[in-house]
Amino acid sequence: MKNELRTYREAADLSQGELADAVGVSRQTINAIERDRYDPSLELAFQLAAYFDCRVEDLFDPELDDET
Repeated sequence: MKNELRTYREAADLSQGELADAVGVSRQTINAIERDRYDPSLELAFQLAAYFDCRVEDLFDPELDDET
């Protein structure tokens, strides 16, 4: 799933560790999400969106097929 987490994090001048502490996950989790190696749980996606005061859709793009 594509995401804009790094963009939002850097705009807020946060390190991966600082963001991880703020939402209660490890730095490695934030790194994996930013590198598209891990899709966050729905709960974590909402926590990140709430932290950045944006919509989940602003942070994450599920790349759904148009055939649905």
